[in-house]
Amino acid sequence: MARRNPYHFGQTNNGFPQEYYSQDENFETETENDHLVNGLRTKVSALKRITIDMGDEIKSQNLMLKDMDNDFDSTWGFLSSSMGRVKKLALAGHNRYICYLLLFAIFVFLFIAIIIRFR
Repeated sequence: MARRNPYHFGQTNNGFPQEYYSQDENFETETENDHLVNGLRTKVSALKRITIDMGDEIKSQNLMLKDMDNDFDSTWGFLSSSMGRVKKLALAGHNRYICYLLLFAIFVFLFIAIIIRFR
C-alpha cells in the first residue's frame, strides 16, 4: 500500500493554496530577516572591538607588570646589599653605633606619630 503525501500539489503544509500567501508577506519576512542580520552584524562587530580593546589592555598591563618586576628586582638588590652592610657593622663590634641608629629611628617614628596625632 502506497503512502499518500498529505500535501497536495500547489498547497503548503497548513493546507492553504500557495497563491493564498501574498508577495507582501514574503517581503516582510525578508525585511525582518535583514533587520535581524544587521542587528547580529552590529553585535558581532561590537564584540570584536571589545575583544581587540581587551587584548590591547592586556598587552599594556603585561608591560607594566614586567617593569614592576624589574623595579622590585633592583630594590631587592639594594635591600640585600644594605642588609649585608648592617650585618657587617653588627659583627664588627661597633654595638654603640647600632644603638645610636636604633634610638634615632625610634625618635623619628615617635616624632612623626606626634605630628600626625596633633594635626
